[in-house]
Amino acid sequence: MARTAEKVRSLVREDPEMATILEDLLDHDGDLQWQDVSDDVSTGQWGRLLEKDILVEGEDGFRFADPEGVEDGLAPDDDDGDDDAPESSSWSTYDKLAGVGAVGAMIGYSYPPIRNGIGGGIDVLLGPLDAILPFYVVILVLAVLTGLYSTLLQANLTDMDKMSEYQEQAQELQDKMSAAKERGDEAEVERLREEQMEAFGDQASMLKEQFRPMVWIMLLTIPVFLWMYWKLGTGRVPTSELTMVLPLMGEVNLNSGQVLVFPAWIVWYMLCSFSFSNVIRKSLNIQTTPT
Repeated sequence: MARTAEKVRSLVREDPEMATILEDLLDHDGDLQWQDVSDDVSTGQWGRLLEKDILVEGEDGFRFADPEGVEDGLAPDDDDGDDDAPESSSWSTYDKLAGVGAVGAMIGYSYPPIRNGIGGGIDVLLGPLDAILPFYVVILVLAVLTGLYSTLLQANLTDMDKMSEYQEQAQELQDKMSAAKERGDEAEVERLREEQMEAFGDQASMLKEQFRPMVWIMLLTIPVFLWMYWKLGTGRVPTSELTMVLPLMGEVNLNSGQVLVFPAWIVWYMLCSFSFSNVIRKSLNIQTTPT
């Protein structure tokens, strides 16, 4: 319904007559026939309704695909702008606190007291696992766990419908701009440029929407990284568990070895995390990008 309503608002912004036309069509009983409305609706306006999938083919003509969405798009209270994406993408207090917590945890990489405090606290939870598995296997297990909750957080905290609306609006503006330039309509090009400037707020809201799950992922993942950094930096990992064979890299030392500019243990974690995250998404059929 939200997407249909936005399509209706977009059409009315382009052509104010569409509001009256849609109200009249909604009052029509049964399927709509072009010959019945051709006196009041131009071929261009009828074509726009079909192009936007507001009207779809019925048994004896055409019908509204989503009448409730059309009514919602025509409702007067939508003119106050509350339906625009920037107002509906605000973070909750918990999101903001998660962001502050993630930034605070990041300071631990350069501030030993925080690193030692977080590392020691996490060790209470992960110590038993580390005691029974080699450290490189512990890294693999953590990569799988972080990949799982990262995927779930992205899927549940990102509004894919809203993201799709942002992308659809941006694509529509680009298509209109190209068509206006091709027919040499300078007035329309100027109007669309102004509309694109106004749409920058939507782009900012889209980035905000995308970053929302990231603060929660960082809040949970940074302490795990700090624990691994703390374990390796304080010599708490037995020497026998530091050597492993990385694909295409051969034998490396997790603590002292480097792959390009990255420590070997981070590269091992990234390989495991990326691989298992893809497996998890496919296995659970989770969508983390808008369509």
